[in-house]
Amino acid sequence: MSVLNHYQDFMVSQYENFPQSKYLTLVVLRKAESEMIFRTEGSGEGLNRDLVHAGLQDRERIPRVTISKRKQTAVERRTGRELLRQHNLLFDSDGKTEGKDDDICALNRNKPCGVCADCMIYGYAVGGGGAQKSRVITDDAFSILSFQSVTDKRTFNALYDNNTMRDPVTQKASPSIQEDEYVRPGTLFIDIETLKDLTAKEIQYVIGNILRSRRYGAITSRMGKMQNSIVSAIFSDCELFSNLELTQSVYDRLKDQDQAAFPLDEQQVKAEIQQAVESLSRQVIGHLKPITEQELTSLMKEMQTVFSSPENAKTLLDSVTALYKSND
Repeated sequence: MSVLNHYQDFMVSQYENFPQSKYLTLVVLRKAESEMIFRTEGSGEGLNRDLVHAGLQDRERIPRVTISKRKQTAVERRTGRELLRQHNLLFDSDGKTEGKDDDICALNRNKPCGVCADCMIYGYAVGGGGAQKSRVITDDAFSILSFQSVTDKRTFNALYDNNTMRDPVTQKASPSIQEDEYVRPGTLFIDIETLKDLTAKEIQYVIGNILRSRRYGAITSRMGKMQNSIVSAIFSDCELFSNLELTQSVYDRLKDQDQAAFPLDEQQVKAEIQQAVESLSRQVIGHLKPITEQELTSLMKEMQTVFSSPENAKTLLDSVTALYKSND
């Protein structure tokens, strides 16, 4: 029996068109495991950053690296869609899988099927043809430490076949010398993903996408490796605190212990996140039911069991898809 079965009052039993005020807040710690670049593609600018207060108590203004909400969910959507495509669970506009490749549901092609798990959980919109608001609510993720602490610059060039910067045919020197800002390996980001009005199977699908997504940002074929871990999960009847508020609270706690220096101790940060979540939760006006630490560990083991087996994964995806197919 799934751990989620203990929290049936905070989940819907089937897909609903009308909001039901049933929320699950997932607190995710994202750890850079290689150099990473988060920027607006084609802008010619450096890394994304925002000037904010360092903490809730520490009012010094510092720049923090940000991962935009779209940069996060786009990766996780593609992770889920790969699995749906593998099991033939992406459809055309008529809800069929036999259509031409040009007609099958795909991101950014204005041809959502409106009946697959991705469309119905993460949302879609097509002019005059219906829409589904995302039930995964996200916000920008912030680095715990300041921009200056977690970034560096690297100069790179484009070598010719002869392994030099000089064209072997024309003997002209290459002008391809550039410099990029990057996020240093070991940088920690705090993120909150809020799941609204999802069934237990849909929640498992979203959690699987978070845990299985490993590359974020630009140039992901050569860098961008990231590890996601879910540190806390709270059921509620309302939205909770923001990413920034939680990040600032954790920063205050680390600074009080003189531990706010790069690289941060990941285990200590997780412990401080749990304490900050507990403190901030007391300020929320609503009914909250946190998943216990032991149950959260059991839930992560469930995810390992489900996605380590193609048969188990297909069973889950079939169950989620049936939620929408039955409403056709």
